Amino acid sequence: MKLIHLSDLHLGKRVNEFSMVEDQKYILNEILKIIDQESPDGILLAGDLYDRPVPSAEAVQLFDSFLTRLAQRKIPVFAISGNHDSAERIAFGSHIMSDSGICMSPVYDGKTAKYCLKDSYGEVWIHLLPFIRPATVRHALEGEEDVEDIRTYQEAVLAAVKHMEIDRSQRNVLLAHQFVVGAMQCDSEEISVGGIDQIEAEVFRDFDYVALGHIHSPQNVGSPKIRYCGTPLKYSFSEAGQQKSVSVVELGEKGSPDVREIPLTPLRDMRKLKGTYMELTSQSNYKDTNTDDYVQITLTDEEDIVDGMQKLRTIYPNLMRLDYDNRRTRENQEIAGTERTTQKSEMEYFEEFFELQNNQPMNEEQRKFSEELIRKLQEV
Repeated sequence: MKLIHLSDLHLGKRVNEFSMVEDQKYILNEILKIIDQESPDGILLAGDLYDRPVPSAEAVQLFDSFLTRLAQRKIPVFAISGNHDSAERIAFGSHIMSDSGICMSPVYDGKTAKYCLKDSYGEVWIHLLPFIRPATVRHALEGEEDVEDIRTYQEAVLAAVKHMEIDRSQRNVLLAHQFVVGAMQCDSEEISVGGIDQIEAEVFRDFDYVALGHIHSPQNVGSPKIRYCGTPLKYSFSEAGQQKSVSVVELGEKGSPDVREIPLTPLRDMRKLKGTYMELTSQSNYKDTNTDDYVQITLTDEEDIVDGMQKLRTIYPNLMRLDYDNRRTRENQEIAGTERTTQKSEMEYFEEFFELQNNQPMNEEQRKFSEELIRKLQEV
């Protein structure tokens, strides 16, 4: 049984006010090429299909096109809602779509949907657990014993799993969208204060493979059978060094699955650049690179470049962020309150202030400009 594990498409996402829809359309086409090459028995979409509970029209159209092309290939699709999705919107039309092999998770009501696939080794059961919170589970299981004691995500997911119909003699695959303890995070993820959303991997012990969504870095958690496949695209500069991929899961006889990654190449990469303004604008520095990539630039010049963002965008049109790394930014000197000092001139006071703020003294050009400005102010 071969399954392709995807998650966190975040369709419609904007990064630093840049729309990612064109990049998402491109990467979905690349994923379809991989699907055609691999000929899987099913596609697992583990939540955060959209970036917002009320997605944009172009995001909905993009997902509709992706599902339609999968349905045309007669490949079953199993999808759940994530914390960025509206569970009700993802569940809309699920009964009708299931006739075409598109199986969307219903809103959690105490029970979870499950579907059966078969191969030469027998049955494989696909269980769909949408993203849940403690309040969701308390409401769904209202009236049951000790249900009001469910206060943590650990207790909520444990209760949901206990209410699943799991035949442990068969192979069982779970789709879930939760934060499992031990997973490495990125800046583009939503993090709950104090880690209250964390759950233990032990909760999933009865499953042969757990296709997780929510964490954006591809990784196993605790064992090869519990896995985050990561996002198909980079959504923050903390992911700049990552290789995004598609996870291909092969289930033989009951036991540990075989998982491999197929790299994804984006339309535009996300990179970090560092150096002086002259270095980064030198043609020899960028001539063999894709200057259309999304970039974060850190300038090491001691003086800020006037209109630096706009000037750099003539070479790097998708510059998302501009920072400085110099004496001024490396040292955070505190400008203290007023003290009684000997009488000083306006220029002397301003020079002291400038040095405290910038961690370096004025140069001769700055001093002459400041002296002229102070002289004109005194004349007013």
